[in-house]
Amino acid sequence: MLRSAVQAADPAPPPKVSFDEAARHADEAAGWVEQNWSTWLSTGLRIVLILAVAIVLRHLVRRALFKLIERMNRSAQAVQGSALGGLLVNAERRRQRSEAIGSVLRSVASFLILGTAGLMILGAFNVNLAPLLASAGVAGVAIGFGARNLVTDFLSGVFMILEDQYGVGDSVDAGVASGEVIEVGLRVTKLRGDDGEIWYVRNGEIKRIGNLSQGWSTATVDVTVRPTEDLDKVREVISEAGDALSKAEPWNEALWGPVEILGLTEVLLDSMTVRISARTMPGKSLSVERELRWRVKRAFDEAGIRIVGGLPALVEDSPAD
Repeated sequence: MLRSAVQAADPAPPPKVSFDEAARHADEAAGWVEQNWSTWLSTGLRIVLILAVAIVLRHLVRRALFKLIERMNRSAQAVQGSALGGLLVNAERRRQRSEAIGSVLRSVASFLILGTAGLMILGAFNVNLAPLLASAGVAGVAIGFGARNLVTDFLSGVFMILEDQYGVGDSVDAGVASGEVIEVGLRVTKLRGDDGEIWYVRNGEIKRIGNLSQGWSTATVDVTVRPTEDLDKVREVISEAGDALSKAEPWNEALWGPVEILGLTEVLLDSMTVRISARTMPGKSLSVERELRWRVKRAFDEAGIRIVGGLPALVEDSPAD
């Protein structure tokens, strides 16, 4: 019984193959290889050529973009080293903007080059690309609907950076928040508020931007005096205070024009308002306004001109009616 069980467990011996049959199979395999080797060789060489061209082209494009960004940063540093460069160029702003633009361009170039190379390789294998492209289009539409906020933020950030709407160091009013820009990203902009808080604002939520640091700013001061004051004397005192401010350090650099007296903006029975204006360096309007108010108040005190809201004038006692 044990002997029969061992015989049953042994596998069946492999079928014997004759020499003529083995030679026939070898001839068929050799003929198939000989028939298709040229196709394989051409396909392999084509794939290698596609990969080599894609890698070299991607390297050249990325190197050109790196040189372009480096040249932009060098030009910004050279301008900043000049006498007027500190007023016109913010190195950190230019650096972040150039790096963001370079990152976007490098990513787009790599995607286009490698994606085109991948499709050409699939075409070399005689793969039908129509269903693949249709599926990719449907998947892209689905992802676009699902991540539309992310896509909106990204595209808005790209256009904001390319158009140079604002940069690091600018004081902006973004509608949802306002403050000084400390970082500009492709998806989020970071602002530091007046109280030191940091606002993270999505670029897609920014519908309007008020940049207070581009071009020039305007310092406006309203001075309210009694209607009985001599207007010529008031104008003379304000003009002297404005001239003294424009000649003093460091206000002569912050002021980009003379202090102008625009005239009366309001005349009432108990007061009249004189408006003063001056063009200043971007972002310096508030400090100029404070200093101008300080100097006008001291000049009025020395000239005996009283501002409405001060102590009432002393009058002699008159007999009761």
